[in-house]
Amino acid sequence: MRYFIQFSYFGKAYHGWQNQPNAITVQEVLEKALSTLLRDKIDVVGAGRTDAGVHAKQMFCHFDFDSIEDKKDLAYRLNAFLPDDIAVQEIRTVVDGAHARFDAIERTYEYWLVREKDPFLFDYAHWVKHPLDLPAMNEAAKMLLEYTDFECFSKSNTDVKTFNCDVRQAYWEARADKWVFTITADRFLRNMVRAVVGTLLDVGLKKITSEDMHRIIASKDRSEAGVSVPAKGLYLTKVIYPKDIF
Repeated sequence: MRYFIQFSYFGKAYHGWQNQPNAITVQEVLEKALSTLLRDKIDVVGAGRTDAGVHAKQMFCHFDFDSIEDKKDLAYRLNAFLPDDIAVQEIRTVVDGAHARFDAIERTYEYWLVREKDPFLFDYAHWVKHPLDLPAMNEAAKMLLEYTDFECFSKSNTDVKTFNCDVRQAYWEARADKWVFTITADRFLRNMVRAVVGTLLDVGLKKITSEDMHRIIASKDRSEAGVSVPAKGLYLTKVIYPKDIF
């Protein structure tokens, strides 16, 4: 039978989600915990790849196992076994062939900025030392919805068949002591959100104008876009699936 796990993690200690040689990852830790508790070698497939240091408030993966009588109990035991920076919320049975990555129809990320130096938010958000023009950043963010090809924001030498993404929302808002950027799409390219935020910060810092976003996207050239912002401010916050797979 196939099962989905809904879980979250704080990414500081990990080299991203996906297994890597000579580096600890969230996938490796979760697979070891599941394999120990189920007394069998368990491989999990995640909803996507997060880079080193990126966090996930909502993430999914799937795995196959003969039968799990009490999924709530397994989730409880997993949480007792896993380190404090990984938490399981739920384990659900899904239809045969359901895929955590390919069946996801929408993903949402947030990027957190802090307005002033805060030692309690150092590992959670990126501190921008200079004033930002938030209306101009929102004007530029809206332009993302006019395009589908985002090669200019993709990590160089990425092996993908297409650079097309359906961006459905992209906006900045003030939340207490933070500025938060929210972006939703059907899929994202590697490093895309961090490159988008870096470009929007250039707009906010008046290094470029909001209208320059058109030129940057049309260029399909990563060197035309802004630098990638630090991973510590990036959160995967929501993954949506068709209801009929559960």
